[in-house]
Amino acid sequence: MLMQSARPLGELENPAEFIPRHIGIDEQDEKHMLSVIGEASRRSLIESIVPRSIARATEMKLPAPLTEAQALLELRGIANRNKVLKSFIGQGYYGTLTPPVILRNVLENPAWYTAYTPYQAEISQGRMEALVNFQTMVCDLTAMPIANASMLDEATSAAEAMTLAKRSVKSKSNVFIVAGDCHPQTIEVVQTRAKPLGIEVKLANSAQEWDELLAGDYFAVLEQYPSTSGRIGDLKADAERVHSRQAAFIVAADLLALALLVPPGEFGADIVVGTTQRFGMPMGAGGPHAAYLACRDEYKRSMPGRLVGVSVDSHGNPAYRLALQTREQHIRREKATSNICTAQVLPAVVASMYAVYHGPQGLRRIAQRVAAYTAILARGMEQIGFAPRNADRAFDTLSFHAKDKHHARAIAARAVALGANVRVAWDEYICISLDETTTRAEIELLWKIFAGDDLRKLPSVSDFEKGVEPLIPTGLRRTSEFLAHPVFNTHHSETGMLRYIRSLSDKDLALDRTMIPLGSCTMKLNATSEMIPVTWPEFAHIHPFAPREQLQGYAELDRELREWLCQATGYAGISLQPNAGSQGEYAGLLAIKAWHESRGQGHRNVCLIPSSAHGTNPASAQMVGMQVVVTACDVNGNVDMADLKAKCEQHSKELACIMITYPSTHGVFEMQVKELCEMVHAHGGRVYVDGANMNALVGVAAPGEFGGDVSHLNLHKTFCIPHGGGGPGVGPVCVVEDLVPFLPGHEAGGLEGRPVGAVSAAPLGNAAVLPISWMYCRMMGAEGLRQATEVAILSANYISVRLKDHYPTLYASANGHVAHECILDLRPLKDSSGVTAEDVAKRLIDYGFHAPTLSFPVAGTLMVEPTESETLDELDRFIGAMVAIREEIRRIERGEWPQDDNPLKNAPHTAASLLKGEWTHAYPREAGAAVLDERRHAKYWPPVGRVDNVYGDRNLFCACVPMSAYE
Repeated sequence: MLMQSARPLGELENPAEFIPRHIGIDEQDEKHMLSVIGEASRRSLIESIVPRSIARATEMKLPAPLTEAQALLELRGIANRNKVLKSFIGQGYYGTLTPPVILRNVLENPAWYTAYTPYQAEISQGRMEALVNFQTMVCDLTAMPIANASMLDEATSAAEAMTLAKRSVKSKSNVFIVAGDCHPQTIEVVQTRAKPLGIEVKLANSAQEWDELLAGDYFAVLEQYPSTSGRIGDLKADAERVHSRQAAFIVAADLLALALLVPPGEFGADIVVGTTQRFGMPMGAGGPHAAYLACRDEYKRSMPGRLVGVSVDSHGNPAYRLALQTREQHIRREKATSNICTAQVLPAVVASMYAVYHGPQGLRRIAQRVAAYTAILARGMEQIGFAPRNADRAFDTLSFHAKDKHHARAIAARAVALGANVRVAWDEYICISLDETTTRAEIELLWKIFAGDDLRKLPSVSDFEKGVEPLIPTGLRRTSEFLAHPVFNTHHSETGMLRYIRSLSDKDLALDRTMIPLGSCTMKLNATSEMIPVTWPEFAHIHPFAPREQLQGYAELDRELREWLCQATGYAGISLQPNAGSQGEYAGLLAIKAWHESRGQGHRNVCLIPSSAHGTNPASAQMVGMQVVVTACDVNGNVDMADLKAKCEQHSKELACIMITYPSTHGVFEMQVKELCEMVHAHGGRVYVDGANMNALVGVAAPGEFGGDVSHLNLHKTFCIPHGGGGPGVGPVCVVEDLVPFLPGHEAGGLEGRPVGAVSAAPLGNAAVLPISWMYCRMMGAEGLRQATEVAILSANYISVRLKDHYPTLYASANGHVAHECILDLRPLKDSSGVTAEDVAKRLIDYGFHAPTLSFPVAGTLMVEPTESETLDELDRFIGAMVAIREEIRRIERGEWPQDDNPLKNAPHTAASLLKGEWTHAYPREAGAAVLDERRHAKYWPPVGRVDNVYGDRNLFCACVPMSAYE
C-alpha cells in the first residue's frame, strides 16, 4: 500500500507507521470520493471550502511522527520520570485494587470505552444498566432516594450541590457555609463557582466559628464525612440546626466509609456528594473518577447531570433511558440548571462493577479491614508517643500535631526517604490515610517514619491484632442494610462476573462494531496504542498532590501536550485542568470576566450567542454571571452580520464577549468570521470560539490566528481520548497572550495567586487520559493531523453528495460543499409519509448503525459526521442503509405500506418480535429484519423495542429494576 501523504510515490511506508492506521481512506479511495464530489484533488476541495482569509500561513511546529512502537517507548521514558511512592495522603484520593476481570473487560475494553453518551436508548441498554447499578449503589450507601449517573469530580459535585441548594430552598440568603475541615480542593472549587454568582462562602475553621455561623443567616451548609483530617462527626444535630434556618444540609461523604457509618440520609442530609474513586479506579494523578450526587426526592427535577431512568419499550418490557435532564442545555439554554452535558460514565461503570463483584459483604469486609488497620495504627502511634488528635473516632484517616511546621516537614521528608508520602496539613499537622491496599508491613513502616532514629521499641502489628475494635463510636455505626438487589449478590465468581459484563456490552453499539456518525460529537478512532499507557502504574498509581518532584513525568507530559495544542490552535497558553468541555467553556468565560475586571471594566457582562450555538454556551455564560443576548442566523445558517452589528452597537458599553462555534453548528465554514471577530473587538469584547468542531480545523486554520481570544477543546472529539459511554472528557481552555494570566489556578496543587481559582478538584483534571492525546499527536505529527482534518471534510462531502437525491443537505456553502459534517433535511418526509427524523434514527438501528445527531441544531434533521477514521466500505454501508430506508419511505408514500404500520414506525425490531407468534404487520418479517448484506457485516439485534420516553418521565424510576418485572 502506498503512503497517503505528500511523500514521493513509490516510497514504501514503515509497516508500523500510524497515520495510515488512523485514517481509513487510502489513495484509491480518495480518488474515487473526489470524483463523486467533482473535485480534482483534496487540496482543491479544501481550498474551495475553507475561507482563504483564515487559512494557516505556516505549518504547525510539531515533532516528526513516530511509529506506534517508538511513541510508546518515548512515552515510557516520560512515565518513568514519575516516582510512585506508597501514598498515605488521602484527601479524597486512595489506593485501590481494580479487580482484573473489571480492568481487562471494562476499563481496557473498547466495547465500553468507545461507546457514546446513551442518547439513543435502544442501543445503550448495557451501559445504562451499569449506570442504574451505579445510581442504586449510591442511593443504598448514602440512604438517599435518588442519585444521578455520576458527576465530574467530588469538588465540582459539591459546587453543583451548592447551586442546587440555592434554587431549591426557601431561604433567600446568599451565604454558603463550609466547614474548614472539608477537602481543600473542594473548598477552592466551591469558592471559584460561588464568586461570579454573588454567593458568599463563609469558612468555619474552629468550633466557635462553626457555632456562630450556624446561628446566622445562610441558604446551605457543607460538611465532610469523615472530615479531611479523619474526624467522624455526629452530624444529626447540625442537620437539625440547618433545617431550622430553612436551609439545605449538604454532606460530602466517603462511600467506602458508609459501609460502616450511619449514612447521611439517616441523619437528615438533603444532598450528598462525593467520589467513587476508591471503588476500583486508580488515582491517576487526579482523574478520571466518577463523582456522585444524591438528593432528596423533591430536588430531582432540578438535579444537575445525567439521570438514567426505567421506562417500557413498545412490547411492554422494562427498558432504560436517560431521564429528565437529557440534553437540557439544548432545550433550556441560559435557563439550564447546569452546563454539564456529560458524566464520567466509564469510571462510573467501573465503580458499579466493583460493587457488583464484591457485593455488600465484600464491601463491608474491605471497609472493616481499613478501619481495623486504622485502629491498629493509632494504638501503635500512641505507644511511640504520637497520640492521634482523633483517636476516638476515625475510619481511615488519623491526624497528628507535630511540634511545629519544621518538625512536620521533617516527618514528611523522612517518609519520602523511606518510600512513602504523608500529608502535611495546616503547617503543623500530619495526616495519614489508609486504604484497601494497605499492608501490615506498611503500618509498621509508618511507625518507623514517626519514631525517627529511636527504633528500639517499635511495635508490631501482631501486638494489636487480637480484639481490635474500629475507632467508630457505637452510635455512629451503620445498622441498615445496603445493596440488597440480586445484581449485587449474584456475580461474585470470575466466571459469573465475566459473563455479566459481556452480556451488557453485547446489548450496545460502540465504535468497535460500527461507525457512529454523530454530527458535532466526532466519534473517531481511539487507537489501542494510545490507550495502553493509561493503566501503566507510573501514570495510574500516583496521587495528584504528591510532591512535585515525584510528578516530573506528568509535568513533562503537560508541557509537551500544551505546546502541541498551542501549535494546533494558534493560542499562546493552555490549561489542561478542566475535566470536561463544559468546564473548559466555564474556565474560558471566567478568564474573559477576570480580564475585564482587571481593567476596571467589570460592568461588561453581556455575552452574545448566535441562535445556532451549542446549548452549553448560554448555560456556561449564565454560570459566570453574564447576561445572554441571542443574535440571529440567516437562512443559510450563518451568523446574521447585520443583526450582530446592531447588537454590538446596542450593548457596546456592556459587551463582554461573543461565543461562536467554528465551523458553525450548521456544518459550514462561515466566510465572514474574521470580520465578526474584528467587529466584536472594536466594541471592547472578546471572541470565544467553541472548539467542538476543531476536527475540521487542525492544520487548516487556527482560531488563535483568525481572531479568537479563547477556545476550549474537546480532547474526546479531536484528540482521540475515548467517549467512554459519555465520559471521561478533558476540556482544555486555550487563550491568547494577554489572557494567559487568567487561566485557572489551583492553590491545593501549587498554582497560587491567580485571579481565577480552581475549576477542577485536581490541578491536571483528568490527568490519566492525557497520554492518549500525547500519543495521538506524537504518532501523527503536523502532516498527519492536517491530513486527518482534510479527510474528515472529504468524507462528509462524499456522504452529502451521495445522499443528495434522497435527503438534501440543509446548509452548504455557495459551491454546495460542507465542512466536516452535513445536516440532512428530513422535514418534508413527515407530510409525504408521516415519517419523522426519529423514525429514521430508530430504523438505522435495524441496519446496525448508531443514529446521527437527531434534531440538532434543527428539529426534524439528522446531522452526520463521519470522521477521518472510517473506511470507504463503512461510509458506503451507511449510505446504503440510508438509501434503503429512503426506498422504504417511498413505499409508504406510494401507499404500499400504511403510515402507522411500517418498518420505520415499528423500528427497531428485536429478534423476539420477528420470531415469535403470528405476524400481523403490513410488511414482511424479512423487511423488519433489515439485512442489507449478511456477508459483509454481522447482524445487530437490539435488545429492546422503541422506548417510551413520555412514560419514563411520567413514571420516574431510577434504581435497579426488581427481578419480578422481567417475569
